[in-house]
Amino acid sequence: MPTQTKENYLKALYYLHQKDTSISITDLGNEMQVSKSTVNDMVKKLKVKQWVDYERYKPLKLTEKGLEKAIGIVRKHRLSEMFLNQIMGFGWEQVHDIAEEMEHLSSEIFFDRMDELLGFPTQDPHGSPIPDKEGNFIEQNFKVLANFKTGDKVALKALKDSSQDFMQFLNNKGITLGTIIEIHNLEPFDQSMIVAYEDYPKITLSHTVCTRLLVEKIN
Repeated sequence: MPTQTKENYLKALYYLHQKDTSISITDLGNEMQVSKSTVNDMVKKLKVKQWVDYERYKPLKLTEKGLEKAIGIVRKHRLSEMFLNQIMGFGWEQVHDIAEEMEHLSSEIFFDRMDELLGFPTQDPHGSPIPDKEGNFIEQNFKVLANFKTGDKVALKALKDSSQDFMQFLNNKGITLGTIIEIHNLEPFDQSMIVAYEDYPKITLSHTVCTRLLVEKIN
């Protein structure tokens, strides 16, 4: 359990690092939903592991060693999600919690074999990139649906929010990765969109939903 907790903090640091390489104790506390004192205690332990650089009253920074370790955890998590979805038949809304447990397994050969069985996938069931063994991954430049305008046609490539509730909402609306969406109208009042896709000739998506769908324009 102590190792899992450290790895969970490290993964949280990685996600924050994607937004800003300088991370505050408050940022990490909010991400982990714990108090500042709890974060301070853990950060000291992560510093001993040489995973973070930290001085009191200064921002946290992932070390090269910490970043490498964090990417490895993310790789295990996303590979596990893909395995659960593609091989075991779990829905994309079901895989996260199980993968949270699997990511702490230490056997590298296990995940290498999983990667091979899956055909070396580059993204997980939610469209997030899967790092390879060297920590490299394909950069994504997708934009949120809310940034597009009437008449645009886009393909859903990834989710900005992979919470179970949101994915269940998408299931109910028949929206999956690869869905082609055509924007018919943008409501000026609330920025909701009237769109069409597959068997849905006219459906309204709220602005909140449109900010959580990462898409690519179809020329």
